Amino acid sequence: MLRLVRAIERVSELSGSVIAWVVFPLIIATCFEVFSRYVLDAPTIWAYEAGYMTMGIHALIGSAYTLRHQAHIRIDVLYSHFRDRTKAIVDIAGYLILFFPAVIWLNIALWDYLAEAYLSGEQSGQSAWNPIIWPFRAAFLIGYALLLLQGISELLKNILFLSGRVDELPSSSREKF
Repeated sequence: MLRLVRAIERVSELSGSVIAWVVFPLIIATCFEVFSRYVLDAPTIWAYEAGYMTMGIHALIGSAYTLRHQAHIRIDVLYSHFRDRTKAIVDIAGYLILFFPAVIWLNIALWDYLAEAYLSGEQSGQSAWNPIIWPFRAAFLIGYALLLLQGISELLKNILFLSGRVDELPSSSREKF
């Protein structure tokens, strides 16, 4: 079980580190669009779509990295007052009752959404650029698949903690407990 946790966390760490670099093309495209539109009076046909696609890819693929580092927004009015053991039980219940059903359902739906776009050659229809949309949808599916994997890792870490094996967890995973 510990080997699986370590492997998933390596994937989440790598994907987050790689996708973080996507912000730079987004910044360059946005700056170019502003310059082109307001200085040259010649707006681009691609910057708007490149911007929202890049930001969506960045946010979704980075979600597993964010979960790994416990950086998602959490309303913890009650949770922060619980003992570590109670937190682990609440987390396990949350993953089993809410997280996994929702993320699995989204992965299935996104697979169908991707296949439909690929088979039909669907284009965005948002601008004159009008790119094919399936690569964008594939990135969404990858992001949710990575989030599902990291959710499995989080569930296993909580199980390891409850079984008294917290010392076996990677040091970066022990911060929570």
